[in-house]
Amino acid sequence: MQKRLLLAEDDELLSSLLKFRLQKSGYTVDVVVNGKEVKEYLTNNTPDLIVSDIMMPYMSGIELIDYVRNTLNSMLPIIIISSAGNEENVLNAFEMGANDFLSKPVSPPELLIRVARVLKRIPV
Repeated sequence: MQKRLLLAEDDELLSSLLKFRLQKSGYTVDVVVNGKEVKEYLTNNTPDLIVSDIMMPYMSGIELIDYVRNTLNSMLPIIIISSAGNEENVLNAFEMGANDFLSKPVSPPELLIRVARVLKRIPV
């Protein structure tokens, strides 16, 4: 059975590249572009993993982690990607409950390995 990923990224070019690479590797990928859409999506769907930018309109990646962990009481795996990869953001993401953190520019092959690791799948 295919794993379903939620990709929360407001950069259209990056999200289409990552969606293409993830789908090519056998994942089903749903894309949202802001925090409102994340909340709406999670109301009706439960993906196997969330990959989220840290800087999004309406809700940051840090607020997303807080929402999933504390409002939804979910341990759904979350990988944060960010161009703001300073130490404070990385530490905040992990303290809030992120499973992994990647700095932009994101290497699609590295993202695939990290997704597989978080989902406990061996990369193909």
